[in-house]
Amino acid sequence: NNLPLKMDPLVPFVKAVIIMDGEGNRLSSKYYSKDEFPTDLDRTTFENKLFRKTKHTNARTEAEIIMMEQNVALYRMSMETRFFVIGSALENELILTSVLDGLFEALNTLLRGQTDRRSVLDHLELVILTIDELVDGGMILENDPNNIVSRVLMRGIEGQGEVPMAELTIGQALASAREQFIKSMGNQSSQGF
Repeated sequence: NNLPLKMDPLVPFVKAVIIMDGEGNRLSSKYYSKDEFPTDLDRTTFENKLFRKTKHTNARTEAEIIMMEQNVALYRMSMETRFFVIGSALENELILTSVLDGLFEALNTLLRGQTDRRSVLDHLELVILTIDELVDGGMILENDPNNIVSRVLMRGIEGQGEVPMAELTIGQALASAREQFIKSMGNQSSQGF
């Protein structure tokens, strides 16, 4: 059993989330199966194989599925960018597809449809936050793109219309921080802390 930390086999597990450009260069990646991909060389070798196997396909409208060694890889393309979600060959492809679609749609929204190489690299912090909101330690946290976008932009889960921090003036940011602090102090005092 190669599942890290003796995870429950009934809990879906993502081994990796990878974003590459049209030439197979890594733009961003997060690996959760450290025993299978322990070094950067192992990861790069896997990515090169993955790119060679998918470079002549066109997965622009929906996810495509391929088998790679003991893994299943789901991928989509947008402009010159490729998005991959990797799981065990035994993993449910529909669940992995929902993760891939969540990633793809959330990034498409956050980057305003500009998911080319330059935009991904220019907004790498949003890309990394999106992956972190999607999967943590290989466990799927969220796959709804609207909820992921709201969390990345530091809004409530329901997207309650708060302005993203990057768009606040310094005074507004301080007022927002003060309001959050007062709310957190109110919650602590009502819990008896």
